[in-house]
Amino acid sequence: MTGSGTDTRTPGTDTRTSGTDDRTTGAGSCNAPALTVVRPGALTTVQDLGRPGHAHLGVGRSGALDRPAHALANRLAGNPAGHAALETTVDGCAVRTSAAVTAAVTGAPCPVRVDGRPVAWGAAVRVPAGAVLDVGRAASGLRSYVAFAGGVAVPPVLGSRSRDLLSGLGPEPLAAGAVLPLGAPCGPPAHADAVPWAGPPVGGLVLPVVLGPRDDWFTPAALRTLARGAFRVAAASNRIGLRTEGPALERAENGELPSEGMVLGAVQVPPDGRPVVFLADHPTTGGYPVVGVVPEAELAAAAQAVPGTPVRFVPVRG
Repeated sequence: MTGSGTDTRTPGTDTRTSGTDDRTTGAGSCNAPALTVVRPGALTTVQDLGRPGHAHLGVGRSGALDRPAHALANRLAGNPAGHAALETTVDGCAVRTSAAVTAAVTGAPCPVRVDGRPVAWGAAVRVPAGAVLDVGRAASGLRSYVAFAGGVAVPPVLGSRSRDLLSGLGPEPLAAGAVLPLGAPCGPPAHADAVPWAGPPVGGLVLPVVLGPRDDWFTPAALRTLARGAFRVAAASNRIGLRTEGPALERAENGELPSEGMVLGAVQVPPDGRPVVFLADHPTTGGYPVVGVVPEAELAAAAQAVPGTPVRFVPVRG
């Protein structure tokens, strides 16, 4: 492996080194603990809490979509909340560990196996050196989080190890054969008989929307449609935004809107009239009107909503 100038044992936020290698997304001593990707899954990325504070440079925050599940996985593995973990999509992933390590899987419930033997989901699990940790297909929800003691210690970019799909910053999504270094464990794993977690939305997704700043660009009928319309999560949804299918929102203003800043949770309405809820990898500017904003605390449920899930928007005045 080629050295990158960072200490792979410490998963800090040193921004001096930002390079990554196409297949080996971290570097360091050959004796450092590491993961080798056996099965990358549909889309598995490295995520921490993101890189806030760079929107003026056109760089979004990114980070884990389901932040509570990400934080819980880290806590169970004995890590601070900000350590980098793996975020899987739909069908999980499998990795081989070069050294014995404690791991934890949270988020979307799924089968978890070590060398083919079932182990606990939502709890600290000891993975022996050379064993394969296999995180299976989500039984409900979309995204599972896999944390390892010490965190995934790929080189940070602008203070974060998160992969931003829109900007291309951060380590590449996992590919078979890729090697991910691990940091040094910070402390003992958490021991708990039960941990609170909301779980994926069941029966439907309810999203409060604080109206504005451009709700006046829509007709009164459109705002009633937003509140009462039969929307569903579209299959085209991704880390950038939750797209919806359903009735179109009628605009009262048909002119062009100059590009303006976009925030996490913004509900932008493109020309087809179907609302899009911006998630972690959203653009920092946009020219389509924003009818409202979903509070950040409500977005974890959106991250776990599978295509076809009914969506109900609840407009509120700020």
